[in-house]
Amino acid sequence: MKLFDTTLDRLQASLDVRLARQNVLGGNLSNVDTPGYQPRELDFNAAMKARLAATGVANPSLPSAPSVEGHLSVATANSAADSPDRFVTVAEGQGGLDGNGVDLDRTMVELSRNALLYGASTRSAGKKLAILRYVASDGVG
Repeated sequence: MKLFDTTLDRLQASLDVRLARQNVLGGNLSNVDTPGYQPRELDFNAAMKARLAATGVANPSLPSAPSVEGHLSVATANSAADSPDRFVTVAEGQGGLDGNGVDLDRTMVELSRNALLYGASTRSAGKKLAILRYVASDGVG
C-alpha cells in the first residue's frame, strides 16, 4: 500500500498555476484603461502538464531519488523549466477606440472563476492533510 500518492503534488501544482493565472488576470484588470494594451492569457492546461512533468508526477515511473548515491537532486519545484510564466501569451482580441483589448466583464468573470477553483484546490489539500493527520494519530482526534 502506498501511503503518499501524487494527490498533494498535483494540488500544489494546481495552486501554483492558478496563482500565476490570477496574477496575469489581475495585470489585465489593472491595465483596463491603458491605451494600446493587449491582454495576456495563461494556458492553464499546458502549464499544468509542464509542471507535473518537471516534478515527475506526470510519469510516476520516474525515479524520485538522485541517480548517483549521495548526490542531491537539483530539480526544484520552482525551476524555470516548469514556471507557468512561460505559458503567458498575448490574447488575440478586438481593441476599443484606444486600442485596449481588455474586456472588463470577461476578465472579472475569469478572475472569479479562477478564485473559486483555487479555493476548491485549497479545500481538497486541507482534506487530504486532515486524513493523513487522522491516520498518523491512529484515529484519535
